[in-house]
Amino acid sequence: MAYTAEDVKRLREATAAGMLDCKKALEEADGNYEKAVEIIRVKGQKGVTKREGRITSNGLVLAKAEGDVGVMLELNCETDFVAKGDRFQELADELLNHLLASKIGDLAEFNASKLTNGKSVQQVIDEGNATLGEKIELRRVAVLQGSPVSLYLHRTSPDLPPQVGVLVQLAKDAAEAGKDIAQHIAAFAPQFVRREDIPAENIETERRIAEETARAEGKPEASISKIVEGRVTGFVKEVSLLEQAFAKDAKKTVQQIADEAKTAVSAFHRFRVGQ
Repeated sequence: MAYTAEDVKRLREATAAGMLDCKKALEEADGNYEKAVEIIRVKGQKGVTKREGRITSNGLVLAKAEGDVGVMLELNCETDFVAKGDRFQELADELLNHLLASKIGDLAEFNASKLTNGKSVQQVIDEGNATLGEKIELRRVAVLQGSPVSLYLHRTSPDLPPQVGVLVQLAKDAAEAGKDIAQHIAAFAPQFVRREDIPAENIETERRIAEETARAEGKPEASISKIVEGRVTGFVKEVSLLEQAFAKDAKKTVQQIADEAKTAVSAFHRFRVGQ
């Protein structure tokens, strides 16, 4: 049975395999599309072990929020070609729906959990490895529950799926403020909700670096203490969400935005592909 260029294109779009691999599969399958898909999957499965050491620096971030529950995951692959393909995005959707249903926030436990088809998350990912011909890796998951959750997904390129995702949990429902704060987190990448959440060792490290830097710059001994405290304060404001100047109005802090909405930020997660 002969095959056409359209058959090659269809097979490539369905499996994300290379053009040459698709042609060889169709030739081996005597033009039978379904058999060609199986051939690519079998050959892909044989190559899973070989792909284990490869770097997965592309991929996507997906999230869902329903009432008092929000979930998010980062699924990685090797190339942006696979990342923007339907099969890869369908796999991410399947995993996200299971995450929302299971609410398992521990990555190892989530990988071992089973979907409704009886297969574990890891088995489904391994099948994705085989079908797509690349190393596919679930890098991290996040679950927030117990009070209203807002989300924001950002595309860094119009032809790619979302590369940045944010979940933010509020003490009380404030949809508009929640979305604004989530967008702010996406842009400014805070590390902690408030200054009290910053580990003491982080503060001490910044204080030590600030002091060494001030001395290296030849600052007067009498002013070093004040310079150090100023730089530590700047560090705290940089990494603490509530003390950051709000993205849409730099005259206000994020804390003020939450106060005006009569709510408070309880927790957040920010994922960026590869970071």
